[in-house]
Order: sequence, then structure tokens, then C-alpha cells
Amino acid sequence: MDLALQYDGLREEILAAFDQALRGMHLNLGPNVQALEEEWAAYCGAQHAVGVGSGTDAVHLLLRALGIGPDDEVITVSFTFFATIEAIIHVGATPVLVDIDPQTFCIDAAKVAEKITPRTKAIIPVHLYGHPAEMDALKETAEERNIWVIEDAAQAQGARYKNRRVGSLADGGAFSFYLSKNLAAYGEGGMITTDDEVVAQEIQELRVHGGTEKYVHRLVGYNSRLDELQAAVLRIKLRRLEGWNELRRKHAAKYNELLSDLEVTLPTEQPWAHHVYHLYTIRTPRRDQIAAALTAADIGYAVHYCRPSHVQEALRQFDLDPADFPETERAADEVISLPVYPELTDEQIERVCEVVREALGST
Repeated sequence: MDLALQYDGLREEILAAFDQALRGMHLNLGPNVQALEEEWAAYCGAQHAVGVGSGTDAVHLLLRALGIGPDDEVITVSFTFFATIEAIIHVGATPVLVDIDPQTFCIDAAKVAEKITPRTKAIIPVHLYGHPAEMDALKETAEERNIWVIEDAAQAQGARYKNRRVGSLADGGAFSFYLSKNLAAYGEGGMITTDDEVVAQEIQELRVHGGTEKYVHRLVGYNSRLDELQAAVLRIKLRRLEGWNELRRKHAAKYNELLSDLEVTLPTEQPWAHHVYHLYTIRTPRRDQIAAALTAADIGYAVHYCRPSHVQEALRQFDLDPADFPETERAADEVISLPVYPELTDEQIERVCEVVREALGST
């Protein structure tokens, strides 16, 4: 990413918004937070949106609001950022992990039914790398058994499944505005979407120490308010999100064109999906060679995720068997993410591909 380059183009607008917010000094769930909640709900096609402190809080508070807690099980993937699973544990529930679809890197819907027990209360599909999970099969499985479905859409702002935006596809959606995301604050921030007014009201209380009236606490809650200055930034950026996502798609197409003849597996986009390429992630058993070459050329890259959740020491108590996650294990050994952000130029993409080609001996 080049966050400074993006800021240069927005600087005057952001500073003006900061000045207005600071002069008004309504910084606790002020007018920018309220406006962003309305704008984000409309953008996603949801009835309600509630701003919270982070994407992790978004998953956590949504689980709480849906009544999920001790003795409950929640099914999700191992191949995700660890925050998804942390949130499950923080409400006292047990994470039940399943393998991924190797094409999309999202949850394998066929594996979910095998893991459902009488204790299962929710399924959390993760829309990984900007590609939505296959939602219809998951929702059918859940509806048959009266199980909640929560979208972890932290990496997929603006992605669509069958022409509907993520965040409007299930009982609730959780978004992150961490600084690396397609829509990013200059710090932390998160948002929850839902069509259920009762759930939305519960989250509004939980985010402010369990109440909506000063010194009145109906619940034991949290301090998880979206910051007013971050909301001001996000409102400015939201107006550009669709254009930025189209640039990401354009860059992905350019990469696909230049890398198509190499022995690497390129990202896929299912016919029902609109991928927003939060990450442009390829697969190759020769990842280390590419990583070394990119480092030598002073080109940034990342591996999402070299150590999936089922091998993390923090989950040792759940006795997870790597043999249950063959696709996750293979992906962890092969994935590497190349630079992708709206301001990237064709010349930069060509240089990245040249280095990858040289690393694989395909000049």
C-alpha cells in the first residue's frame, strides 16, 4: 500500500472535515458517526448500521447481541485473521473450525453440515481477500437448523454476491476499517450491519458500557465507540470506494494478463461474485523464491496466512488436528499477496510481474 499517496489526494478535504468536527467538539458518537451509519447501511443495503471500535469488536458485539455465549458452538474457518476466532472465544463460545474452498479461500459450505451439533448456534463465513463466500448453501443449512449466520466482511467492503452487497446477506455483517482495508480509517474502526432493529439497539447499548442514557446501565457492556474523527475520514473515502474498488479490479486484470503463462495459480472470481481484491493473492510452491526476489527489489508483499488458526498456540486447548484442514494447510504453504491498491500504476504492476517472472526463471 501507499497510504501517504492516497492522503495527498484527500488532504485538504480531510483537514477541513477535522476542523469542522473539532470546532463543534461533539466527538462522542457525533454527527459524523451518525451520518456514516446511515450512509453505510444504505450502501450495503441493510436496515441498520452501528459504528464500533474495531472489526474485532464488530464480530464480538454481534455475537453478544445474538445471545451467543458459554456452551454454544460457532463454526468458522481456520484460514482467517485470528480476530474472527478471538471474538468467538471472548463471548465464551467454542470455535469449531472447518476447511476452505481452495478456489475462493472462503469457507467450504459442504464441510459445515458435518460439524453441526445441538450446540451449534452460529456460522461465520469470512469473505476472504475481497471475494464473497458462497452464501446460499450456508443459509440453507442454517435455516434448516435455526442457526444464525454472521458475515465477517472485514476484507470485502463493496463485494457483491449475486448482485447484493456483503453485509446484507445474513443475520448480521461485521466490517473493519483498519488502515489497510479498501475503506480505511487512520487508525481503528468497525461497523455492524443488520436488518434486525432489536439487534441493532442491543449493540448500541453494548458499545457504550451497556446503556444509552448516561449513568444508566442495563447491560454489562464495553467501550467500543467509533471515533468521530475516524468517521469523518470514512465519510470522505466512502464517496470514492466504488471507484477505488474498480481500480483494484482493473489492476487484478492486469496482473492476470501478465502472469497467466507462469506456473502460478491466479485468483479466481466465481460467476456469482464481484471480487473487490482487498488482496491480490497468488499460489505457488515456489513462494519463498518470489518473496526473496521481491525483497531484493524493494517491493512489498505479504503472506495471508502462513500460520492458520488451527496451529496457533492460543487454540491448543481445542485439540485441532491439522489433518482436518488439508486445503488450509496447502494454502498456508503457497499463498503470497502482491501489491494492489487504487493508486498503483501499470508500470509498477509490470515491474512486480517482471520480478516474479525472473524469480521463477521465466524471463
